[in-house]
Amino acid sequence: MCPARGLGVSQDNPRGCHHLPEAAFAISFPSVKPQHIRLFVKPSCPWCHKAEDWLKKHGIAYERVDVIADRKALAEMERLSGQSSAPTLDVNGKILADFGPEELAPFWKGLK
Repeated sequence: MCPARGLGVSQDNPRGCHHLPEAAFAISFPSVKPQHIRLFVKPSCPWCHKAEDWLKKHGIAYERVDVIADRKALAEMERLSGQSSAPTLDVNGKILADFGPEELAPFWKGLK
């Protein structure tokens, strides 16, 4: 269980923690300091896995929200993005919906 966010464990994340210290984030993207990053995913979605890989590769702390396991999360994702497609990324209220990994870097740079 992640002590900071109470997230559960998974096979590729046995400690259940998807976030890194803020210092790790600052090294990768010093000009952007999000307070809250959520990635809405569907476990069987290959684009969701690619988005998670990209975030992890860049040392970006995030909360993984499984919209299949949580109907309220699905409803929130639909409200935020206007659609039911995943992945959907919420960075302090800035939304990137139904995207491929090639869209993450431009989105991130636009958060300044």
